[in-house]
Amino acid sequence: MGKFKEDAQKLLKEVGGKENIAAVSHCATRMRFVLNDPEKADKAAIEKIPAVKGTFTNAGQFQVIIGNEVSTFYNEFSEISGLEGVSKEAGKAAAKQNLNPVQRAISVLAEIFTPLIPALVIGGLILGFRNVLEGIPFGFLDGQKIVEVSTFWNGVNSFLWLIGEAIFQFLPVGITWSITKKMGTTQILGIVLGITLVSPQLLNAYAVAGTPVADIPFWDFGFAQVNMIGYQAQVIPAMLAGFMLAYLEIYFRKVIPQAISMIFVPLFALLPTVLAAHIILGPVGWAIGSWVSDVVNAGLTSTFNWLFGAVFGFMYAPLVITGLHHMTNAIDLQLIADFQSTNLWPMIALSNIAQGSAVLAIVFMHKGNKEEEQVSIPAMISCYLGVTEPAMFGINLKYVYPFIAGMIGSGLAGMFATLFGVRATSIGVGGLPGILSIVPKYYVPFLGAMLIAVVVPLLLTYIFRKKGIFNKIDPVDEATGLLYSQEG
Repeated sequence: MGKFKEDAQKLLKEVGGKENIAAVSHCATRMRFVLNDPEKADKAAIEKIPAVKGTFTNAGQFQVIIGNEVSTFYNEFSEISGLEGVSKEAGKAAAKQNLNPVQRAISVLAEIFTPLIPALVIGGLILGFRNVLEGIPFGFLDGQKIVEVSTFWNGVNSFLWLIGEAIFQFLPVGITWSITKKMGTTQILGIVLGITLVSPQLLNAYAVAGTPVADIPFWDFGFAQVNMIGYQAQVIPAMLAGFMLAYLEIYFRKVIPQAISMIFVPLFALLPTVLAAHIILGPVGWAIGSWVSDVVNAGLTSTFNWLFGAVFGFMYAPLVITGLHHMTNAIDLQLIADFQSTNLWPMIALSNIAQGSAVLAIVFMHKGNKEEEQVSIPAMISCYLGVTEPAMFGINLKYVYPFIAGMIGSGLAGMFATLFGVRATSIGVGGLPGILSIVPKYYVPFLGAMLIAVVVPLLLTYIFRKKGIFNKIDPVDEATGLLYSQEG
């Protein structure tokens, strides 16, 4: 008998049987099911299966956390069920049957930005390190910055900007490529389109505000003039242009004979898109993006910024559950493009820390529960490094009260950071390392906010559990007064 045969049989039964499975696949740690009727899945029974470390539903997929041996489990599940797996992408496509139009839009947004996350993370780390080199006057250096006293580190700082510029200023190239990848169209055309938005031939987007209107270069077509303006770091213009390119290519593939499609499909898709990008889509997208960033920035710098910060900090974790948090990536990037920094990202990093601290409290209170520690300890570490899903879906939402404690801690930390005007120069680096993204002059208040995000969830998680607040399934042993886990 295979190692997981019995557990696989139980899982097949509790998800509603073979007839309830529209598609099944797996990733690095999870089984991913697209269920015909999600209500037939008995989550409580599934989470009691020894091999299962937790469950959650995301983007229309019912996901079962197995761990590093998921591939072995998956093979035995397939043998027992007689179901052939599908690719992860095919699974996502099938999952759309369980999504409403708003969820589908959010899913598309997530699929565009997810491939860009590795670049955004490394870019954020690099810009954060450059903050230390060129932005902080050190007392032991007589108030000078590192780049002012060291030729070597000045050279390193200058060299690292090569990577930072490639990631953030040329972000539209990544966005247009990601859209063509997601839409199944020609990716090199997406790359070419992105380059036309950030070409050195154009006036850099960062220089537009300081350039008199009369000095802005333009293309003169005789009957019309088009400004030669670049869209460095702009998100919405790139997205609008990327989708136009993809849909034009899909359309022309259908109407142009295959014998000449290699020539005319790229021509008729790319040329009109580039024209539209500089005449209509770019200016409109810039205006929309600027309006959104102005509204968010105004809210976070207004008299009531403390309220805005508290609400956003409190609500960010629930946004992650729904997938709506992917929208904040676009807003953050637009804020950086318009104001050279963002006041939104610091609160996201603080939310990561707060949820991680809630898990840390669970680790201490459930000490000795070896089975749960296989999930809780890695999830806590992941959270402190900026990835919250394992912690929220594996622990905090399971018990509810640590999730709420994390939300409250995040809200208070967000309010504190907002009151002090904390801003970040980049995104992508969350959790404890998120301090590397912070503008150096805000390091001290951000450290204060981090302390709040650690201490408040720790204390509230303990209090909520002991007093039974928001806690229905994780009781205290009344005989001894000790905290214990129902599963321990």
